[in-house]
Amino acid sequence: MNASEGLQPVDEDWQKALAVVAHPDDLEFGSAAAIARWTAQGKEIVYCLLTSGEAGIDGLAPAECGPLREAEQIESSRIVGVSAVEFLGQPDGTIEYGVPLRRVIAEVIRRHQPEIVITNNFHDTWDGDVLLNQADHINTGRATLDAVRDAANRWIFPDVGERWAGVKQVWAAGSPNSRHAADTTDTFAVGVESLKAHKAYIEGLNWPHFDPEEFLEGGSRPTGSQLGTKYATRFEVFTP
Repeated sequence: MNASEGLQPVDEDWQKALAVVAHPDDLEFGSAAAIARWTAQGKEIVYCLLTSGEAGIDGLAPAECGPLREAEQIESSRIVGVSAVEFLGQPDGTIEYGVPLRRVIAEVIRRHQPEIVITNNFHDTWDGDVLLNQADHINTGRATLDAVRDAANRWIFPDVGERWAGVKQVWAAGSPNSRHAADTTDTFAVGVESLKAHKAYIEGLNWPHFDPEEFLEGGSRPTGSQLGTKYATRFEVFTP
């Protein structure tokens, strides 16, 4: 989207959402401030992390890294008002798009029965040009979009629960094709604190000058300008 174009507010006429992403920290690097906005409105949001992020810290073996990152994610979720966090045991770094992954996500959708499903940008790049996305993000987002349709079809995966056709929209945070956004002016600081909770992960990245507030402001402020607010999180909206 051209920076001169405006963004439309996302629909907030819903009560329950399910966030499906690949790793601990994926939501905090983009949409946690929006999550905090919605929990403050009394909405219920469930987090489902496909992996435990066990391959995310170079100097820490997966057996040690996974539980540590799960603990950081649970604390990060608590900060934004989310108490329901599930880790689905998929392999970090090698998530494969396909029928098995669609089945896993469809089961979660049927079990939690959300109206809105939130995932991350699943395009090849973050900027629509050269800033490459990760395979785990791409495969997770694409499978999530398909699993929403799968969950609504009683003849697909009939062994993983009753069909759920109540998903109104799927939102992909951080997409370069975003035309909608959520105002995060009042909850921006909460989003920053939720990212800071991933202390071991951030230290493991070996970014000595990384500032969570500065990083998040770099995306939130221009998005807010497009929405007509100080800060905002952008989403590409899909209707199943």
